[in-house]
Amino acid sequence: MSGASNAFNKLRKAVDNNADKVQGMVGKAADAAKKATGGAHDDKIDKGAQAAEDYLNKRSDEQEGSGEEGGGSQEGKDDRK
Repeated sequence: MSGASNAFNKLRKAVDNNADKVQGMVGKAADAAKKATGGAHDDKIDKGAQAAEDYLNKRSDEQEGSGEEGGGSQEGKDDRK
C-alpha cells in the first residue's frame, strides 16, 4: 500500500508544482471521457472537470502568492492576469 501512497504523493506534488500547465489537460480529458461514454454522463464529467479546474486555479494562485518552487522563474506568470 505504501507504494500506491508514495506514487499518489509524487503525482500530487507534480500537479501542484505545475497546476497552470495541468489545467489545459483537464478539458481534454473531459472531452475524451464524454466521447468514451457517448454523452451518457456528460453532467457528471462536467462537474468533475469543474472541480479539478477549481482546485488547480486555487493551487496556481497560492503558488504565485507564496513564491513556491515550480518553475524557478516567475517570468510569464503575470501575463495571465
